[in-house]
Amino acid sequence: MEAGEGTRWGDAFAEIKKHDLHNKHNAVCVFPTFADLPWYADHPENPQLQQEAYLLHDVLPLVEKNYPVREERLLVGFSKSGWGAWSLLMRHPDLFHRAAAFDAPMMMDAPGKYGSGPIFGTVENFRNYQISSLLQERPVELKKTPSRLILIGQGNFHAEHERIQQQLESAMIPFTFIAGPIREHSWHSDWLPEAFEWLTK
Repeated sequence: MEAGEGTRWGDAFAEIKKHDLHNKHNAVCVFPTFADLPWYADHPENPQLQQEAYLLHDVLPLVEKNYPVREERLLVGFSKSGWGAWSLLMRHPDLFHRAAAFDAPMMMDAPGKYGSGPIFGTVENFRNYQISSLLQERPVELKKTPSRLILIGQGNFHAEHERIQQQLESAMIPFTFIAGPIREHSWHSDWLPEAFEWLTK
């Protein structure tokens, strides 16, 4: 959500511990940090700004070498990290099993908003990660199994959630949606237990 270890939008680990989600669901929980705003993308020109590669080639191997992880790799996030969870699954459907997102800007159609411009670098590179584009390009992978994507919430991006649902339905891609009550744009608005329940079932 933030650069470094900022907690403006809450503390994911504190929320996991509060609900004992790691023990209830027998999960190893990893929350990578980034020097820049996390959009989980590789910059096309800056070799020091390779967020996706860092996650795939550094974080995952380190975790899986040192911890007894689940067979499935699961992704969860909100806002920027919710975007990242869906984007990573669609770009690497054989690497990740399911992705959960809460209150994320799923219909963002150009780099620039929410500090995304410097991370994606160019419009062309942004298209490689754009959720609505990936849904058009990767429907076969997403139709192979029951729902691999979930949207949770009513929050800041409720209108975008409704629009991405229409695209999913039009493409006949299975997905799960939990509307629920209006919730604060935060790790601490009690959506994470629902996400874990769905991810690990």
